[in-house]
Amino acid sequence: MEDAFKFADELGPKKIIYIHDPGVELKAILVVDNVARGPSIGGVRMAPDVSTEECFRLARAMTMKNAAADLRHGGGKAVIFGDPKMAPERKERVVRAFASAIGDVQDYIVGPDMGTDEACMAWAYDEIGRSVGLPRAIGGIPLDEIGATGLGLAAAVDVAREYCDLDLDGARVAVQGFGSVGQHAARFLAEKGTVLVAAADSQGTLCDESGIDVTALMNHKQAGESVVTYEQGRTLSRDAIIDVECEIWIPAARPDVISTDNVERLKTKLIPQGANIPITADAEQALHERGVLCIPDFIANAGGVICAAVEYSGDTESVALQVIEEKVRNNTAEVLEQARATGTVPRQAAVTMAERRVREAMTFHRWM
Repeated sequence: MEDAFKFADELGPKKIIYIHDPGVELKAILVVDNVARGPSIGGVRMAPDVSTEECFRLARAMTMKNAAADLRHGGGKAVIFGDPKMAPERKERVVRAFASAIGDVQDYIVGPDMGTDEACMAWAYDEIGRSVGLPRAIGGIPLDEIGATGLGLAAAVDVAREYCDLDLDGARVAVQGFGSVGQHAARFLAEKGTVLVAAADSQGTLCDESGIDVTALMNHKQAGESVVTYEQGRTLSRDAIIDVECEIWIPAARPDVISTDNVERLKTKLIPQGANIPITADAEQALHERGVLCIPDFIANAGGVICAAVEYSGDTESVALQVIEEKVRNNTAEVLEQARATGTVPRQAAVTMAERRVREAMTFHRWM
């Protein structure tokens, strides 16, 4: 019994639900962390090696992210055990079964995440009428298509450059995880004058110090190819992306890719965190002491959930883009100014801000 509550603290989680349906080979976990600010929004992640701990940490990150973005939503997350590249027919069965299993969990709104997409959200919506990140064809704002999270990352970088003496014109960018978030972050930053010099996916790293055409590489990836089969540049191992010298290094894949074991290999000035919890706390502290500026995940990558909240409220894509820019810029500036004033790592300033908002919301609820 004690083990079941090892993640519990004053903020949550409100509930942890384990789902098993052998008929469709479904194994999943849902964590609803804190709903003081409203029903939780959080993505559904599909991967073969997910865990309860990862799900809880991601749910807590969503609590912090939604509060930091000042949204009327709490934090939650779901993970489905499975290969996201499974046959489409099987994936549809699994996602629909998952959605049906959580139909009565009214305080969790389904969103896309690593391994799931707009089609998955459409299947979930068809089952329970409660999801975000829907295709345009059914009235959604496809956040992956418009690059909502990448837009927010670029906005955060534009603010942070003043705090680390960085000129974006010609600044070298390396992206660890050239999926939807990484691709659009590179695209929006290129529009500000940066140069993509390296990109990595699960197959390896593409590197070209003279610069990589972001649009061409995005088209290559969207055709189902890996960065390592791109016709220009040289290919390196997947983890070699850590060693690429650059001004902006963007982690946009799995949690904990940077730890005390490899943090010394990074040669960069600014790390806007596109993935959730991509750097361990000890590694983040080490980077801070070296003068590397890290923009915390739930500040830098909030564009996606901001877009989702706008969609859920019934507003338009143009409103979503405007709100993303406004909220991410304001929150990045507030956090970095507070970190500078107190001499703390930006994450501590961000957590303090977000927790204050959550705790204040909790005072208005009878049972919180």
